[in-house]
Amino acid sequence: MDIEAAFHIVGEFGPYQKRAVTILALSQVYMAFQSMLIVLVGSTPEYRIERQDDGVQLSPQELPQHVTFTEDIDSIVTEWFLIKQQAYKVSLAGSLFFAGLLVGNVFFGPLSDKIGRRPVYLTGLFLEVVFGYVTALAPSYEVFAASRLLVGMMNGGIGLVCFVLTQEYVGKSYWAMTGTLASMTFAIGIALFGPLGYFIRPWRNLAMVANSSGVLFFLLSVNLPESPRWLYSQGQTQRAEEVLRYMAMRNGGAVNNLMLQRVGVAKASNRGNGRSGVLQLVVHPVLRLRTMVLMYVWYACSLVYYGLTLGASETSGSRYVNVSMYGLVELPAYPLCIYFINKHWAGRRKSMASFLCLAGSACLCTMFIPENAGTLLSVTSLALLGKLMVSAAFNIAYVYSSELYPTVIRNAGLGVCSMSCRVGGILAPFVPSMRALHTSMPFTVFCLSGFSAGCLGLLLPETLNRPAAETLEELSSPAHGRVLESKPLLYEDDDRKPDLR
Repeated sequence: MDIEAAFHIVGEFGPYQKRAVTILALSQVYMAFQSMLIVLVGSTPEYRIERQDDGVQLSPQELPQHVTFTEDIDSIVTEWFLIKQQAYKVSLAGSLFFAGLLVGNVFFGPLSDKIGRRPVYLTGLFLEVVFGYVTALAPSYEVFAASRLLVGMMNGGIGLVCFVLTQEYVGKSYWAMTGTLASMTFAIGIALFGPLGYFIRPWRNLAMVANSSGVLFFLLSVNLPESPRWLYSQGQTQRAEEVLRYMAMRNGGAVNNLMLQRVGVAKASNRGNGRSGVLQLVVHPVLRLRTMVLMYVWYACSLVYYGLTLGASETSGSRYVNVSMYGLVELPAYPLCIYFINKHWAGRRKSMASFLCLAGSACLCTMFIPENAGTLLSVTSLALLGKLMVSAAFNIAYVYSSELYPTVIRNAGLGVCSMSCRVGGILAPFVPSMRALHTSMPFTVFCLSGFSAGCLGLLLPETLNRPAAETLEELSSPAHGRVLESKPLLYEDDDRKPDLR
């Protein structure tokens, strides 16, 4: 039998898989804490500079003697006096974290495709916890900044592997739910970080407590097994059978006669190509076209998401409340995802394209709203609505992309998509500066990005109720080897749908 048939026997989402997925999903809370850390520990309080001669800038060594902070905040700014000509260092620390995310996405994806999901995940999580404690105990800004780069590398890498594991532990019919659950808990982590920062004000204590949750998740993850899908795709069918039997036993059943179809030939041909996972994304005709489309979709999602977040964050009030709102505003997007992507009349492809176009429409509508409009219909409310829509599209992009790539190259594909995603995040802060050309220019960029990505995403094939490809050879079959969707393929798959259930 193949791997999907084996999951039907073992249990697609039994009690053991629920516990494993819960551990992996909750670890996203820890990753969210690390992602949002600089927002609070890098807070700049109100201050005044005393006895400064006109036209003379104080050196970094002279600042502590002439600066008085008038707001009761403990942060890296107050400890190392990162103000005036030193203020760029706060943004630099944040940029280093996101640069680490980009490197981690590219490096850990192919590595986990080569040596396995479990060792990469556990090693990365352990190192992130270690570097997180270095952040909390950093004796100088230079050590703090370097640790943020390293934490970002681990965070970006294991976040990707963790997402893939939540799907490869369960049957394909549950991929949408587990993938959405991982994204939802990340948003919950952002929302929880606000109250955590409110009650723990000293920045070192906050960094220490936020990082300590990673120790708990590491201990809970030690006993997680390797992905049976990855083992099967690598030709290690005996080990895959052992993992599946273990899952069946923990689910309350026993499967002694479980025998997987051998895929040694496919594995040998994959190795015979002599090409790395990332290179296959370039040379394989189907993967090349899919990757080009997905890279632009991920880039546009990131550009619109972070761009709208930057605009929506320009509000007064408590910084702790604002941090929580960044996470809470995303939560309604995930139930919408689960509902639409599992409906045959919507699916992954149409849902992702529709949410992207709706995000673009929300940005388009902001151009016609006057500055003195009411609270219900204002630029801010439309921007938050756009963020809600693009959050839904972003989540679907994760689930959809993992289904479009075969198991043997799934992490490499998601790693390259995540790389383009980080490029969009890096460029997003520069879009608001285009207001110098015209006040509506930033929203025009977001609008065009959303619409173009939505239309381009329609070129991808639908994956709802279709078997996931395990090897590169399966992409040559009619069910997997298409980039441009066609109606005959839809009719064929609709006829097969009862058999797959």
